[in-house]
Amino acid sequence: MSTNSLPSPFLLLPSRQKGISLIELIMFIAIISIALAGIMLVMDQTTGHSADTLLREQALTIAESRLEEIESQKFSDIASAVNNLTQVPGYSVSAVLDTSARGGIPAASAALITVTVTDPIGQTITATGYRTAY
Repeated sequence: MSTNSLPSPFLLLPSRQKGISLIELIMFIAIISIALAGIMLVMDQTTGHSADTLLREQALTIAESRLEEIESQKFSDIASAVNNLTQVPGYSVSAVLDTSARGGIPAASAALITVTVTDPIGQTITATGYRTAY
């Protein structure tokens, strides 16, 4: 009989393990608990900051709409439009009009409009635009 046909000594021994040990089970539970704690921490931070992004987007939309509202007025009416901005509950909206000369454009022909919106948690958004007398 050749040595290749003899069974391995490891195959002759009966297997004593029929499942997992208590130590293996405790290690598995510990590893899964640590992984779940990490995932929950990331989810908590993500959901906590998602409201900030929403408020920032709303403030940006308000600033852009107020800037567009002012720029759509006749050039001679821009000053009154800046002084009569419609306020939004929970947000602070202000505008500044700068009519000084710029780059060879006379003061009476161009205006720099800056709209600033502060959201309920204190973040400030600024939108800036130019309006010319054409």
